[in-house]
Amino acid sequence: MNTGQCKHKKIALMKIAILPGDGIGPEIVAEAVKVLKVLDLPFETETARVGGAAYEAFGHPLPDVTLKLAKDADAVLFGAVGDWKYDTLDRPLRPEQAILGLRKNLGLFANFRPAICYPQLVEASSLKRELVSGLDILIIRELTGDIYFGQPRGRRIATDGHFPGAEEAFDTMRYSRPEIERIAHVAFQAARKRGKRVTSVDKANVLETFQFWKDIVTEVGLQYPDVALDHMYVDNAAMQLVKAPKKFDVVVTGNMFGDILSDAAAMLTGSIGMLPSASLNSQGQGLYEPSHGSAPDIAGKGVANPLATILSAAMMLRFSLNQPEAAARIEQAVDRVLSLGLRTPDIYSEGTTRVGTVEMGDAVVKALG
Repeated sequence: MNTGQCKHKKIALMKIAILPGDGIGPEIVAEAVKVLKVLDLPFETETARVGGAAYEAFGHPLPDVTLKLAKDADAVLFGAVGDWKYDTLDRPLRPEQAILGLRKNLGLFANFRPAICYPQLVEASSLKRELVSGLDILIIRELTGDIYFGQPRGRRIATDGHFPGAEEAFDTMRYSRPEIERIAHVAFQAARKRGKRVTSVDKANVLETFQFWKDIVTEVGLQYPDVALDHMYVDNAAMQLVKAPKKFDVVVTGNMFGDILSDAAAMLTGSIGMLPSASLNSQGQGLYEPSHGSAPDIAGKGVANPLATILSAAMMLRFSLNQPEAAARIEQAVDRVLSLGLRTPDIYSEGTTRVGTVEMGDAVVKALG
């Protein structure tokens, strides 16, 4: 939405919770917020600690004050959590538990991870030009079930997340019919707006849980006769992602497989630093974050790529804040910046201009002007 439209059309105030987190999180989120502010939209932001930063301040990675802020917001802009120094903490206190807690408490069940290879970054991909040129995949990952949330989650001798002297450890994989049905509907509805093809990824030849998944996705698919559905085992899907990635349009899969496949798809685009993501609940409230992690090895060096976070902010405008025109403006600005040859180190190649985190954010702001 342009500035003129904002001035003449009454729009409810939008509330955005800003959770920068750890490592490079504060650096990349700052650039996304900078971009949002130049759009002149009616929103207010409030920042809170999460992950390791929250543990240091409150003794818990997701304190009540942070959770309340997230629940009360229309959308959450999230950076990243984690640091090696927290690896010895009891598992419930580790920074990564914050994101699981947010997903559970906000009812976030559908994770959208688009893998788009910008024409300007074709040479940065790990695959040949002809395999990735024009690549545009949408991976939809179910977030509330699967092995990450099965009970019991393991058998421990110690409480610190380790197993000294243990003879066995296990996790249970589970899905309910409603969980599978709702994510399947999301995938088919998304495909209707794209190439009208859904690939459901499972391991039905080995796991009963995923035979159940396959059967239900097939049932839901009958309600979408205009959308083609095929099923693929996860090992074959991983192979096809690097062999013929453009055969995919919308990929829908469970929590664990989606986690793995979306990170693999990231490298097809040139860098995981280019991949945004959205996690939505049934009311359209969402948490938006880059697909990469906290990268503590480069934190504070000013070299992190903020584009995934900036593009996540664009997804936030589109999916939760009903501002599709503003979202498109950001995406077009990112495209223009890449066309200028500006590159953070993760996407740098000979003949382009190396810039840092702040410089890349400034360039997107300038392109929006």
